[in-house]
Parts: sequence; structure tokens; C-alpha cells
Amino acid sequence: MTASSSASASPVTQALILAGGQATRLRPYTDTRPKAMVEVAGRPIIDYQLEWLTGHGVEQVVVSCGYKAEVLREHLDARRDGPEITLLVEDEPLGRGGALRYASSGLRDQDAPYFALNGDVLTWFPLDEFTAHHRDRGGAATLALAQFRTTWGIVDVDEQDRIEGFTQSPLLPVWINAGVYLFEPEITPLLPAKGDHESSTFPDLAKEGRLTAYRIDGFWRGVDTAKDVKEAGAEITAMRDAV
Repeated sequence: MTASSSASASPVTQALILAGGQATRLRPYTDTRPKAMVEVAGRPIIDYQLEWLTGHGVEQVVVSCGYKAEVLREHLDARRDGPEITLLVEDEPLGRGGALRYASSGLRDQDAPYFALNGDVLTWFPLDEFTAHHRDRGGAATLALAQFRTTWGIVDVDEQDRIEGFTQSPLLPVWINAGVYLFEPEITPLLPAKGDHESSTFPDLAKEGRLTAYRIDGFWRGVDTAKDVKEAGAEITAMRDAV
């Protein structure tokens, strides 16, 4: 195997988790803790994320936080397994793009690619396949996409306007940003020092043809409201019981 093919086959071993923000839509869960520490089916969101990353070869995780940072620090300091964790606390809210750029400063290898994920995402899909897809497409950044599930019920109507039935909260044939990324190191200086990467960096990369997509085939759930906490907990519990 040549050096270049060996590099292309090597796993991504570092990641960022954005765990800042006050998450007002998740109150009262976030009155005393940051969003990443909200428990779903008895475990904090960040524990699921760290377990998932570790299971796919990630050795270092940088966690960017701000609101209730001391709660997150105490929890992470008590962990006895998993990846090396570097906790960086924002002095002021930087926005998601600014938080990504700030967190990247804590990565051990500044010249290597890295995963990044929002601190309110629960998902399980093969990161080795994600990485291979990213490299096959040759993009500078790859976004994981989740199929959109509407919160509304859908009415099924035939050509004679007869209602045939109802479907509650179906998956629709459209895709949304799942909050999980794979970045080449060249992306870091393109992230805003403050603000949102989705309104600056990503549109610019898309125009240049350097932004690629990976459709998740597996469990994904964004936890943004109290309803999401309950529904995600029920889904995870059901999956556990089925094993």
C-alpha cells in the first residue's frame, strides 16, 4: 500500500462537539444544565455522542461550551473511559460557526480532518462509511443529511377527493442538515470568528462545488424541545427493548 492510499484509508480520530447555547426551548430541562447534559432515556445526550465517536475510532474530542459550563465540566471530569476530552469555554457567545472555529483550536492535529457535531443530536450511523463517502466525493466538507419528519399529520386523498386515511408525522422526501460534519483542515480558517457557518461558509463552499452530502441511513433525532426529549427517549427505549 502506498503512503497516499494508506492516508486515504486512515480513520478520522478527532472531533468537535458544540455544547454551548442556553437552549431556552428545552426549559425546564436546561434551567440547571446545558443542552448536551439533558438526559434522554436516562443518559445525557453527550454520553451517547462520546460513545458513538469512540466506537468509530475517535481518540480526541474537543467540547465547546458556555452556558452552565461547570455542570458539563464536572460530568466529563468524572468519566473514566472514552476519548481524551478537551473542554473549551466561550467567554462570550460566538454563534455556531464561531464556536466551531474556536473549538478547532483545541485539536491535537491541526493538519488532519475532523468530525464536528451539534450538542443536541442523537444519531448512530457508520462513520467509516461517512468518511469513505467524503473522500470519494473529494469535497472539502461533507454534511450528513437526515430525512425530514414533519410534526404535522398528513391526509391521504384520492383523485376523487375521498380521504383514504391519515399518516401521523411521516418522513418526507426532502433532506435537512443533520448537524454532523466532516471537515478537511482547510475549512477551519473559512469558518467565521463569530456568527453562523450555515449563512456564510457553507453557501460559499456550495458555490465553489466543495460541499458534499451524505444521506444518513439509520437513527437520527434532533433534541430541540421538551417534546423531542420525550419522543427520542421512547424511541431509544424501544430500540433497547428490541435487542
